[in-house]
Amino acid sequence: MNKFKTEYQTVGKLYVNKILYNFVNKELLKKTKIQSKQFWSGLDKSLYHLREKNDKLLLVRKDLQNSIDEWHLKNKEKKFNTKKYKKFLYDIGYLRKKATNFKIQTKNVDEEISKIPGPQLVVPISNARYALNAANARWGSLYDALYGTDAIGSEKLDNRYNPIRGGKVIRYCRDFLDEVFPLTSGSWKKLNSLKIVAHKLVLKIDNKNIKLKNTKQYKGYRSDKKKLKGVLLVNNNLHVELIINPYAFSANNDPIGLSDLVIESAVSTIIDHEDSVAAVDAEDKVLGYRNWLGLMKGDLKVKFEKFGKKYERILNSDRNYISYNGKNLKLHGRALMLNRNVGHLMKTPAILFSDKSEIPEGILDAFITSAACLHDLDRKNNSRTGSIYIVKPKMHGPDEVAFADEIFTKVEEVLNLKKDTIKIGIMDEERRTSSNLKQCIKKVRKRVVFINTGFLDRTGDEMHTSMEAGPMMKKGDMKNSDWINAYENNNVKIGLECGFSGKAQIGKGMWAAPDKMQDMLSQKISHPKSGANCAWTPSPTAATLHAMHYHKVNVFDIHQKIQKKIKFDLDKLLSIPIISKPKWNIDDIRNELENNCQGILGYVVRWIDSGIGCSKVPDINNIGLMEDRATLRISSQHISNWLHHNICTTFQVLETLKKMAKIVDDQNKNDPKYEKMSNNFDKSIAFKTACDLIFKGKDQPSGYTEPLLHANRYLKKN
Repeated sequence: MNKFKTEYQTVGKLYVNKILYNFVNKELLKKTKIQSKQFWSGLDKSLYHLREKNDKLLLVRKDLQNSIDEWHLKNKEKKFNTKKYKKFLYDIGYLRKKATNFKIQTKNVDEEISKIPGPQLVVPISNARYALNAANARWGSLYDALYGTDAIGSEKLDNRYNPIRGGKVIRYCRDFLDEVFPLTSGSWKKLNSLKIVAHKLVLKIDNKNIKLKNTKQYKGYRSDKKKLKGVLLVNNNLHVELIINPYAFSANNDPIGLSDLVIESAVSTIIDHEDSVAAVDAEDKVLGYRNWLGLMKGDLKVKFEKFGKKYERILNSDRNYISYNGKNLKLHGRALMLNRNVGHLMKTPAILFSDKSEIPEGILDAFITSAACLHDLDRKNNSRTGSIYIVKPKMHGPDEVAFADEIFTKVEEVLNLKKDTIKIGIMDEERRTSSNLKQCIKKVRKRVVFINTGFLDRTGDEMHTSMEAGPMMKKGDMKNSDWINAYENNNVKIGLECGFSGKAQIGKGMWAAPDKMQDMLSQKISHPKSGANCAWTPSPTAATLHAMHYHKVNVFDIHQKIQKKIKFDLDKLLSIPIISKPKWNIDDIRNELENNCQGILGYVVRWIDSGIGCSKVPDINNIGLMEDRATLRISSQHISNWLHHNICTTFQVLETLKKMAKIVDDQNKNDPKYEKMSNNFDKSIAFKTACDLIFKGKDQPSGYTEPLLHANRYLKKN
């Protein structure tokens, strides 16, 4: 029997993989008003309509890159002239004329995006348990987050309760309450009576009545059989519940019976189909689509075993309180979920055109993920305003943003949705987008809800775009380069200029070290201080800790203070982080190569062999770092650049890769399913992929890692 015919179903002028075809007909569209025939016919016509434009935009990327390479080669021996470089970029259409002033006009935006600043989680859709954890991370225990991390010290933890450490947690939380919810006099540490009388909060220190300095911070309470269970406070639109349970060990000898602070944490979360997953065929895509459908229907659940105990995880229900005026008060129990689709580059074999070529993956994502949201539009358990939120990554400039708008319009037409029901989040992570950000936003001013800097991908794109300019500075020095500050400031500046404050999110990137919470607490407060009303965190625990920053910093006040102070510096934004005459010694080069190679191999071996798109990967010093394709893009492009400019040799890099492969093998020795690379380098697909990412890195489109990863993962699977 013809294998092709057993795998694919003919639908109009498309060949649809039967796994996807059955999922759409039997699960996705079930109990919606969209018939299968309408969906497939609309998708068929839309794909053929959008195909040519998608391909043309990718050719523009290639042509512009070739022009930039030629310019750098032509001007290599001359002193870099920013004015001439900028004029050249305008001449070739890389830079666009400044957009006239405008304000975004997006309607029906949920408060989690417009009014509530806070942490934002990013989680792979392929792992149902992680997705549920992220959705449920709207509320988190501050006691647990502090006790279980290095936030209050790095004492070794075991299964026994450490009362000294517990005492530290309690004091830390009382200090937090004193700072964020100050009393008219005295301290929360001295409070010896907390009651609710006639729905009002009554506080006492030594029988003396005390009040909150700002009485509006008290919102309500929970009780059961007339016993007080919790007190609800609010600050900067974020809620904190004081859990009252005198019988809990954490409330031992506590005069008010305070056993925990449960605080509003990940206000929003990005359920990711892109950088954090490894989806190379219809089977992988449907796994992610099915999990997203479960989130939108509200019935996703997963059973798992942990420390010998069996658990079932489902979506949290809403939280019910009695308000300060005696009325019922309900708060959402889950984070607002956004879906990150893939960009314009990749194709997928899940559906083929009539010539058996693969369709653009990003277009398929838009149709399927939006169709899943039809279930939520009826229930309003995710978006209460009737919106669909799609984050669109890796777009290069205004024309590509306009193309995303066109895709979403087609989806709305096929699914019978009102125009601009689908909202867009713009990942400001490519050089041509950050240089033309205002023009990009203007293209989607009626549906934009989010701009977010992505330092990692932006650095990778900087390296690839400027490959011919010269050898890049060391990776660790990149954060101090001129363009970075201009980039981060510009994102906030343009967002405020376009009216994002109180309407949309201005975001900042990921904290990549999930075990370094003390460092995160001291450093990541810079994000809300810069005007970012959301910033990425790698775990629910990190979100709970980072939420404290949004209590300490009123982001909307920051917007008022900085709006006219930040200046857009295009010259600095376009400065190139090269070292014209590097003075690195042999040790400098070796250390940089080893660091890069170990990071590449540690990530790639899991991607290729296990299909893990994002995980905590130990670095060369055995510090766990969150790795995804963006970090891989930097490391591979960095070595490619150094090879191209003769900072190192092919032999040197290959020997370093072999040396680091043995270290990575050792770091994974406790994984019974792990396949060693060092047993046979020639037969290890993972090792070969890592080599290709480096040695073929200069020729990869925009320096992206996806084409090589997908091809080799597909090879490994089959």
